[in-house]
Amino acid sequence: MQTTETPVMAAGIREALVQHREKTLEKMYAKAYPMVLHYVKQHHGSPHDAQDLLQDAMILFYEKVVHQQLTLTAAPTTYLMAVCKNRWRRELEKRHREQGLTPEVAEQLQEETDPVMEAPTVALTGFVERLGQKCHDILVSFYYLGQQMEQIAQQHQYRNVRSATVQKFKCLERLRKSLSGFSSHHFR
Repeated sequence: MQTTETPVMAAGIREALVQHREKTLEKMYAKAYPMVLHYVKQHHGSPHDAQDLLQDAMILFYEKVVHQQLTLTAAPTTYLMAVCKNRWRRELEKRHREQGLTPEVAEQLQEETDPVMEAPTVALTGFVERLGQKCHDILVSFYYLGQQMEQIAQQHQYRNVRSATVQKFKCLERLRKSLSGFSSHHFR
């Protein structure tokens, strides 16, 4: 995941969308489509479903950025992917209600949307704790508690938000390195 500075990133994308809308949207689509397609195929969808999802997400993204209603905390593709995942889960739930899915698909859908699965597991928390108290506090505050970087910078007495963001990035990179030999099924 690529973190970015919130106002600068949104402003830069807004400017690119206003000045070169078609070219900017094409680039974003080309970057995001393979990820969306992979996710949708893994979750019983078709390439057509992936195209529809991404097009809807792109429209939503465009409108929010142009009307300055979006504060980005990650790369645009990360935002688009999150929108697509949420919409695809809702679509699968709708299909399940309308026609019924196989028990295997219904079970997988339940696992995907189960709120317990979203809580950090004991194993993952152990890796975060090994990073040290400062990194633990920053990552938990940002990702689990959903605090803004301004609040985290103030709590940890950083000179500015940029310093706190850099520290969060360093902590995240250390966590990624410590987890590099594992896959998601190790934490279920």
